[in-house]
Amino acid sequence: MRTTTGVVFRPQAPPEQLREVVEAADAAEAVDELWLWEDCFLEGGLTAAAAALAWSSRVRVGIGLLPVPLRNPALVAMEVATLARLFPDRFVLGLGHGVLDWMEQVGVRAPSPMTLLREHTSAVAALLAGERVTVSGTYVQLDAVALDWPPARPPRLLVGARGPRTVALAGELTDGVLLDAVAGPDEVARARATAQEARRLAGREGEVHVATYTEIGAADVTPDAVAARVSLLAAAGADTVVLQSDGDDPDPLRLVSALAG
Repeated sequence: MRTTTGVVFRPQAPPEQLREVVEAADAAEAVDELWLWEDCFLEGGLTAAAAALAWSSRVRVGIGLLPVPLRNPALVAMEVATLARLFPDRFVLGLGHGVLDWMEQVGVRAPSPMTLLREHTSAVAALLAGERVTVSGTYVQLDAVALDWPPARPPRLLVGARGPRTVALAGELTDGVLLDAVAGPDEVARARATAQEARRLAGREGEVHVATYTEIGAADVTPDAVAARVSLLAAAGADTVVLQSDGDDPDPLRLVSALAG
């Protein structure tokens, strides 16, 4: 299967620039996906995703990632199901811990982030699959909750991860892992092996999906350099390679142009 490629619209860029980037990505056939961040306290991921999907006709839109302490899983499932039904097969969802200092800043940091992520992710996945969910967990409590409008095909669900425990949880519970740090080929290979083994131990069939961000400085944004980076990470086991600009130059249009050749 061909490795899919994408670019990140970093939230350090103002929201009013999003439409130009979406339209450029949608017009560039070599760009398969446009990814959005939800960093505190910049731009809302689901709001931006809805706009990006409405402004495009082809490109897939991913959120990497939604911090689970900020939202009830039933609300996440409702919002995601709506986008998945409005824009079938064009949305990817990443869930994760969020930056713990920011979670503490807004009063939602969990004493056990792994427990919260497990409970939240399990509930969201079940709701999107059309199940009626009752759970009484440490952090998630749902009483016979089911979506009236579940998606016909749930969107790809990933867990954003860095450490091996979270990577394993991604393989156990979801379609795969989003490496949300700047990962190299060694990190990609280790994550694929860890997530795939966790999937096997959980009795789940099929291959995990490994998506990774990779940062490219402005001086290195050329078609040849971008193609070489994608090939390097694909050879290490990445199914999706998402290019991001560095923080000093968040404009992704150069990356769109480089992918387009």
